[in-house]
Amino acid sequence: MAAGKLEGKVALVTGGGRGIGRSVCLQLAAHGARVAINDLDREPADDVARTIAESGGEALVVPGSVTGPEFSETFVARAIERFGDVHILVNNAGFVWNGPAHRITDEQWDAMQDVHVKAPFRISRAFFTAVASRAKDEIAAGRGVQRKIVNVSSVAATGGTAGQAAYSAAKSGLFGLTRSLAKEWGRLRINVNCVAFGYIETRLTQEIAGETAVTIDGKRHRVGLTPEMIAMLRDRIALGRAGSPDEAAGGAVLLCLPESDYITGQVLRIDGGLEN
Repeated sequence: MAAGKLEGKVALVTGGGRGIGRSVCLQLAAHGARVAINDLDREPADDVARTIAESGGEALVVPGSVTGPEFSETFVARAIERFGDVHILVNNAGFVWNGPAHRITDEQWDAMQDVHVKAPFRISRAFFTAVASRAKDEIAAGRGVQRKIVNVSSVAATGGTAGQAAYSAAKSGLFGLTRSLAKEWGRLRINVNCVAFGYIETRLTQEIAGETAVTIDGKRHRVGLTPEMIAMLRDRIALGRAGSPDEAAGGAVLLCLPESDYITGQVLRIDGGLEN
């Protein structure tokens, strides 16, 4: 693989086996990064790793749930053991568990907070803990290295979405987390930003067909949108269409490139001009 803007960098991506996460992994690798790929299921992550290897890149697969009690430290440690350092973290893993607010259970609420806020915090904390001493030494030696954390949120956090109170609240929490970490960790040249995706064509937003569902921790969760919801969304998008996983990933990867070295604490909407 030819040298790219991320040559020599090591990237960690959660939820990297499918959809937007897969595209993030492939684009980071195309820019020269070595990629540690996490997914709940090993098979899709292995497929992404093979694709990267076939293009001349390097990848490591670390399967498992991001909400696991030891996952954060293990994920970061495995990447450092294999590649020697870490420079980029994309907190992408997540799922939806929808329902009217008055029927949302504590279990449902906690699941959304755990995967969308607590897990990104814990992984980011493990990332920082692993690089802080090294970053200080790099700066003291006059060769500071820029590192990047990108949290993945949703426009559901900016405008709210009926039936997604728990999800919207959790994704909104990422805004405060992003801005706080950016202020705390900026002096060590760690940029922390957030992307808020709009209507992107993934398995979570596909048109409902029968019992369209995903299985998370042994539980089936219905996903997808009705044809009426899809039509309504498209009418509200300035570009008149849904975004592709590659287009969504492109915005996240933009915040990992050297061009974003002076951007931190920001929320970038990637929504095709969707009205709130």
